[in-house]
Amino acid sequence: MTSRLKLRAEDGDDLKVIAACLQDALIPLSDIHYVDGERRLIMVANRFRWENCPDLPEAPPGDADGLECSNYERVNCGILFDNVTAVRRRGLDQRDRGRILELLTMNIETGDNGRMAVTMLFAGGAAIRLEGANIKCRISDIGEPWPTQFRPNHPTDDATA
Repeated sequence: MTSRLKLRAEDGDDLKVIAACLQDALIPLSDIHYVDGERRLIMVANRFRWENCPDLPEAPPGDADGLECSNYERVNCGILFDNVTAVRRRGLDQRDRGRILELLTMNIETGDNGRMAVTMLFAGGAAIRLEGANIKCRISDIGEPWPTQFRPNHPTDDATA
């Protein structure tokens, strides 16, 4: 059995760590749920285990498979955001339940009186913005990881020119 990632974010700096761990996660739109009465957003992601290859440099442009690593893996990961009072979506059709979102990054904004906004940015321009006071987050790997032969790779501006 491999070690499972389990993290808790209490502030903006902690959320940045979680954002790095979730980069390139695949999230089915059908696995994102907001529980209004609990002010909670819950989702399950298919997370790429970047921690397996911590010293792996960025893939050169045009290298679809990236550089070699002995252990590319993905794992299901439960994600929970607490203290969420508003959820805003851009570029998403809630009826498209089969859509798979690829998380690129999360932007964290903090304001007065503990007000926060966490914006999850996805490939293709979609975004989900969470707003609330003192947003907390927990993530935990679920089950065993499985091997994958592909490392996520994003074209750079130079590669698309």
